Amino acid sequence: MKIRSLFFVLLIGALAMVWVTEVSAQGNKRLGTAGAAELLIPVGARDLAMGSAGVASSRGVESLYWNPAGTARMATSAEGMFSYMKYIADINLSYAAVAANFKDLGTFSFSFRSLDFGDIAITSVDDAEGRTGATYSPTYSTITFGYARSLTDAISAGVGLKLVSERIDLVSASGIGFDFGIQYTQLAGFKGLGMGVAVKNIGPQMGYDGSGFLRDATASDGRRPEQKYKSESAAFELPSSIEIGLSYDYAMGENYIARASGVFANNNLAENAYHFGGEVGYVTSGLQFFGRGGYTISENNDNDANPFGATLGGGLVYKAPGINVTIDYAWRDVKFFDANNIFSLKLGF
Repeated sequence: MKIRSLFFVLLIGALAMVWVTEVSAQGNKRLGTAGAAELLIPVGARDLAMGSAGVASSRGVESLYWNPAGTARMATSAEGMFSYMKYIADINLSYAAVAANFKDLGTFSFSFRSLDFGDIAITSVDDAEGRTGATYSPTYSTITFGYARSLTDAISAGVGLKLVSERIDLVSASGIGFDFGIQYTQLAGFKGLGMGVAVKNIGPQMGYDGSGFLRDATASDGRRPEQKYKSESAAFELPSSIEIGLSYDYAMGENYIARASGVFANNNLAENAYHFGGEVGYVTSGLQFFGRGGYTISENNDNDANPFGATLGGGLVYKAPGINVTIDYAWRDVKFFDANNIFSLKLGF
């Protein structure tokens, strides 16, 4: 069983490297052609504070976003989490998720995320200033169903199904996407060394539809009355990516631990990126304190291609009889906008 599982992991890793090589050879010709970019907005303060480098190290219900294989490595039998982020341009992200481990059946998880854009004035060709006072509010939401299982003591695998919905006034779009991931601890027999691979947002193209595409048409001949014609919206791809990462855990004495993580992300929407992060923790039987930091570098050193900079954060874990309470915070520097602030609350039972 262990040999077969190891072969499976190595095969997935080899296929991932071939995929990365082929896409990189295209010179990023597809750069900027994807839609549904809200799928790239991170959730969970812990992994964001570590520079989004949690593909190999993310654990628990929050890893449904980072790498679904990590949900199989929850510290408790069930977890619930709520996260709130002040994003950019007065946009806010709310996220909630639950996960439960059913032993031999595996771990099942569910999450819901939505964006709040506030009220936006309706404008038109005849009313470019929006003097009517009418407003609308876009509705972007994503529901994710996840399943993960530990194949061995060292290997876990997971999958996530995403249902994506976007509505902007009189037009809307919907689609589905899949995430696949694996995590491997004790890599090559080295204690504390882990590897993770995640393929994200793989699915069919999406396209907008609705009455907002109707236009008035006047017949050029005959006695036909004025009619409506409908413009066709171009389809767009999901912002798919593949991420390959390593992590290393190190115990510094009896109560101190440290973790370092790194990830290479190949994207079809943006420049390829390298994510680096780390955390240091003080651990006792009932309390744990963590300090975290990270940074992201674009492959071609194009600073304008990646508006996000350094990340910092911290966390507190309180273990009480029957329940674990985790509170995390992350701050991310952003060019041209105010910095992102994200708070997370997680309960483990």
